[in-house]
Amino acid sequence: MIGLDTSVVVRYVTQDDRTQSAAAVRLIRSLSPAAPGFLSLIVIFELTWVLETCYRLEKQELIQVLDTLLRSKELIVERAEIAWRALRRFSAGNSDFADCLIECCCQSAGCQHTVTFDQDAAKSAGMKLLK
Repeated sequence: MIGLDTSVVVRYVTQDDRTQSAAAVRLIRSLSPAAPGFLSLIVIFELTWVLETCYRLEKQELIQVLDTLLRSKELIVERAEIAWRALRRFSAGNSDFADCLIECCCQSAGCQHTVTFDQDAAKSAGMKLLK
């Protein structure tokens, strides 16, 4: 198993740099269930931020990318059950994926609730607004 950095996954998904994208494709295609790549939750978080912010992916496109990565038999996602829960919440609501992932991580850790000053996160990600 080898760990994959956000930059490699971004190049693979976006195909925006001829040399780096080609290297990322070669690497991803070389992975297998017996010799998988590893995606940390931090990489998943950063990936969604980069794709939303820098590449302006629409929500449905982002959902498709995350769904594909999470379903891949050639990738192991850290705490995949949390990532799946966050993806379902993100798909069903109006909050951004990062807020959904934060809330799901906190919930998984046994937190009673997650507090925020972000009104949107409180409404759609299941957090409680701190007043």
